[in-house]
Amino acid sequence: MLWTWPTKRYGSLWSDFDRLHRELNQLLEPVTRNGFVRSAEFPAANIWVGEDNALLTAELPGVDPDKLEITVKNDTVTIRGSREAEKLGKGQSLIRQERGAGSFVRSFSLPFHVDAGKVTAQYQKGILQLVLPRPEEAKPKKITVKAG
Repeated sequence: MLWTWPTKRYGSLWSDFDRLHRELNQLLEPVTRNGFVRSAEFPAANIWVGEDNALLTAELPGVDPDKLEITVKNDTVTIRGSREAEKLGKGQSLIRQERGAGSFVRSFSLPFHVDAGKVTAQYQKGILQLVLPRPEEAKPKKITVKAG
């Protein structure tokens, strides 16, 4: 005799497990197998801070550097731009699209004001690199202690 699950009493148990499985997948979706967190923000960016400046790098593959606008105000850096959609050739059809197209804007706050007149920007191989110097008055000062 084939044993069957009593659906009247436990029928919703499997649907509860399915719901729990979907919710856990949504919760853990941003974490990849190697432990890195995927970000829905574009562009993905890293920021390092030193005594004299900050270094911001942003991944901008396929973005024309002429379509980038970078602004600095006080302690906030804003990157604006757009990425054009790739054109399909005659007879081609799209079967998968993971890279988005269109306009984007992203702002970053730094722990200090930036000397906007000395900011440098370089774009190479799809990576934007910004050097964001601190103004002289905001740099840490070493105080000499005199004995005596």
